[in-house]
Amino acid sequence: MERKITVTDAELEILEILWSADHALNAGEIRGILNRSKKWERTTVLTFINRLVKKGVICQEKREVYYYTPMIGREEYVREETKHFLDKFFKGSSKNLAAALVSSEALTKEDVEELRNYFNSNL
Repeated sequence: MERKITVTDAELEILEILWSADHALNAGEIRGILNRSKKWERTTVLTFINRLVKKGVICQEKREVYYYTPMIGREEYVREETKHFLDKFFKGSSKNLAAALVSSEALTKEDVEELRNYFNSNL
């Protein structure tokens, strides 16, 4: 991603559906999946889809109806969001983030041990 793209939580739910699909989905299919946990109206779903299209995050292809696919992968999006989060709150320092997690007691001893093992095996 070249520029910071802001995606709302609701838009991210639609992106998650598209990322998990193995093919393009139309708005009805997206709404059907969303209806398992949300009861959004058709127009609400279409509004969020149109916003994502305008942002260049998903593309649409006209067939008998419009079908949608993501323009960026989930990993790329998460990487960019993580970088933005680090820059915004921790001056780009992952060490400062880790220190904040430890000092806030958000990490258990088991978490720390798991991270230690991860870093030792991947560096």
